[in-house]
Amino acid sequence: MKKQTAGRDNLGSLAPKFAELNDDVLFGEIWSREEELSLRDRSMITISVLMALGLYPQLKSHIIM
Repeated sequence: MKKQTAGRDNLGSLAPKFAELNDDVLFGEIWSREEELSLRDRSMITISVLMALGLYPQLKSHIIM
């Protein structure tokens, strides 16, 4: 899996700790757990929930992943 750096690229200078948690914990440790759920399935569930809740701004970033 490609290393996620969006947090550092977009928020690194403004909120370095948030960027670190986003990249290393959320995407590095949690999102990449493919033993429990494949990346494809995890993405499909996330997109489905965002659509069901009407959270369209967040949906955009998940669709272009």
